[in-house]
Amino acid sequence: MVYRIFVEKKKEFQNEALSLKEDFINFLNVKNLKRVRIINRYDVEGIDEETFRQAINSIFSEPMVDDIYFDLENDGDEIFAIEALPGQFDQRADSAAQCIQLLSQKERPQVAYARIYILYGDINEEDLNKIKNYVNNPVETRFASLDKKDTLKIKYDEVKDIEILNGFIELKYEECQKFINDYGLAMDINDLLCLQDYFKEEKRDPTITEIKVIDTYWSDHCRHTTFLTNLNDIDIEDKEIKESYNNYLKLREELYGKDNKRPITLMDLATIGAKSLKKDGYLKELDESEEINACSISIKANIEDKKEDWLLMFKNETHNHPTEIEPYGGAATCIGGCIRDPLSGRVYVHQAMRITGSGDPRTSIEETLEGKLPQRKISKNALEGYSAYGNQIGLATGYVNEIYHEDYVAKRLECGVV
Repeated sequence: MVYRIFVEKKKEFQNEALSLKEDFINFLNVKNLKRVRIINRYDVEGIDEETFRQAINSIFSEPMVDDIYFDLENDGDEIFAIEALPGQFDQRADSAAQCIQLLSQKERPQVAYARIYILYGDINEEDLNKIKNYVNNPVETRFASLDKKDTLKIKYDEVKDIEILNGFIELKYEECQKFINDYGLAMDINDLLCLQDYFKEEKRDPTITEIKVIDTYWSDHCRHTTFLTNLNDIDIEDKEIKESYNNYLKLREELYGKDNKRPITLMDLATIGAKSLKKDGYLKELDESEEINACSISIKANIEDKKEDWLLMFKNETHNHPTEIEPYGGAATCIGGCIRDPLSGRVYVHQAMRITGSGDPRTSIEETLEGKLPQRKISKNALEGYSAYGNQIGLATGYVNEIYHEDYVAKRLECGVV
């Protein structure tokens, strides 16, 4: 049996709905909107009625701030629901399932979560589509049915044999570009040609799985494509930047030799300073081992009036592209990666910093670049994602700075440091 419950903040605590209403009116220009309601819907399968009743006020809701319904009476003018895409991690559903398992001390049940929006006012179809597109990010969510389900079990299609991409190694240049478009790949034409050369040496065509896996691991996020791009034609107008670049060229000659073939990249620009300091003997405290995934410095710490050998670590992550396309999850994983990596090295993470770059969040929805989320939505959802992860782990963020500049419209900056 599938149990269903609807949870809504009491009138005095509907801050999120009020904030969203202001966004719809002032940002989306939906002037006829009168009211917005947000209702959390939970479906549960695999528990008995007694456990479900116990979970109502202890897991699904907080009696002091929430109203609960078992049947939803829609008195609004428009209603729609949004749920996570199949395969997309749904934190609310997963947390509820874990809590119910702790409560019942039995098998973990299946939980499905959806968020329902009820709108009041004379809203035309164009305005409704604006609102739907604003709250639904197709990368992570989809529109959900309002009907009750008989079961939460997912019926998967029968697994077919993995497709072999016959003729891949014979594709001409123009056909390679069509191949990228047909399969929705993130790699560019030169990446694909490099891949093609590899499989030519293998004397075989790849499977679709191989292409998709490589496409993922060659993405800007995993492979740092931007940072590792070879810079061959460089023209600098700014005097100070040019002077800094010339200093970089001198350091390259000192470190790598005069006739080195090492490519000039942003990654080399970023790391050459530390390499130079190390060569000149200024980084004697730097701790080096195979385990390190952060800057580790050997220090003497005062522990109960005694000097002890400790490591002081600084870790940062950029999640620019993930935050660009999925703001909440991207920013959460940005600070999350900063936290998890040092923890895996037996380190206490105690302080954080966040620096971000955004386009003007006041830019109207009509001026948003095609295929991109509005800057306002990215900034607000990224803030929520960063805060959620940091607060759950109990991490204090002592410095936060969001820089607004038109150059961040093309790609957001999301940087977390611990």
